[in-house]
Amino acid sequence: MGRGKVLLKRIENPTNRQVTFSKRRNGLLKKALELSVLCDAEVALLIFSPSGKAYQFGSHDMGRTIGKYRTEVGLSESSNQGFRTMETLRAEIDDLKRTIATLEERHKHFAGEDLSVLGMKELKQLERQLRTGVERIRSQKRRLISEHTNLLKRRHRALQEENNHLQKRLHDLHEANGSSTIFGADAFQRCFIKEKCGSI
Repeated sequence: MGRGKVLLKRIENPTNRQVTFSKRRNGLLKKALELSVLCDAEVALLIFSPSGKAYQFGSHDMGRTIGKYRTEVGLSESSNQGFRTMETLRAEIDDLKRTIATLEERHKHFAGEDLSVLGMKELKQLERQLRTGVERIRSQKRRLISEHTNLLKRRHRALQEENNHLQKRLHDLHEANGSSTIFGADAFQRCFIKEKCGSI
């Protein structure tokens, strides 16, 4: 019974993707070598990894083979420059797409989603990252609580000082009103006695 058709699609797990790339790259380089040896073909192969690292195979001088290709397909220097520019833009776009996909994966993992695709090593690394994040959050929380507590203490001291000041002023007013009242009573008593004695 023949094997079923395998659906080709991007491998989501970064570790599995890197392992597959390494295996397929070695297989492709081997095939290029076999083609050049068995068929006496001039072969030039360029491979760029997802991280941008270059791998190449050339049965002859790579520069000469590329120059021969340019002449064969009629590429001028200007069109070749445009070709390189387009290839550079495509490579940058692909890099951005991979970066976005990686960030989306990490976001899901931090949210506790799609954890089934992670191995033990990735899970331990994720756990360490989460612990570090929790410690940073707790540290920031403690700092904010400390700042808020100090602010409340300063406000309490200010209110206490204002209250003491008001109490002192109130006490001084009571003292002044009491002395005035006593003075008035004594004067009235002396005047009353004087009038009483004068009338006798």
